[in-house]
Amino acid sequence: MAEIHTCRLREILQRAVGPAPWYWKTFPVLNSAAGQRFSWTYHGDHGPLGYLVSLGLEREPDMPRLALNTYCRPFSLPPSRLGIWCPEGRSIRLAIFDLAQLQAFDFAEIAGWFKQSSEPMYAATAPTADLEIPLGLAAGMHKIEAPAELRGVDELILPTSYPASSPDDPAFALYVIYLQAGLVEALPQKWFTASQYQVGRQWITRAARDPESQRIFGECFGRGSFLLEQDGCRLERWLEKSA
Repeated sequence: MAEIHTCRLREILQRAVGPAPWYWKTFPVLNSAAGQRFSWTYHGDHGPLGYLVSLGLEREPDMPRLALNTYCRPFSLPPSRLGIWCPEGRSIRLAIFDLAQLQAFDFAEIAGWFKQSSEPMYAATAPTADLEIPLGLAAGMHKIEAPAELRGVDELILPTSYPASSPDDPAFALYVIYLQAGLVEALPQKWFTASQYQVGRQWITRAARDPESQRIFGECFGRGSFLLEQDGCRLERWLEKSA
């Protein structure tokens, strides 16, 4: 087994995408098929666009093509598509957009109401594909019908809340989605329970896989970064503890 170096995991974790708006600086760099470069903009903590993260052409920052609400996470689909995943109702939704098709809209269309709404994202252009994965999947592997547009992604690791029947049941899970294979593996985090953590105030924000050891590690807001055991469900150790 490959040796697990904490410094290597920290470097990988710093690049791992986290939820909007707090981790917007981790969002991927995107380019259209025509070579147009897109950029992300965070609109601050106050005002009618407070906490909004928008995507627009780098040369047209005031003409947004997409807006993300809280907890959305983007991922790149080379060569020129964008995926967004987010919690939506009793499911996790994955939406795919063609960057070349995204139409500009005016900030006035969303100013004020968007942050207060339950809409996870706003675009003037419909997604080219959608996928919903139900919350609360039993531990283990499950078959899914992934759209063709998603099959270029090998793996996504999605932290999500998890229905717990008691304070000692897992309150969070990692969904590992193998899109090329059409599979999702539910990994309830047996260490993250309401009896041990302040669920809601503390939560798993992002996770990644070490390419050398193949172990999963991640970040828990309010506690620090962690390494999981081989099964992906139990805590082996903290890589770094929060002050």
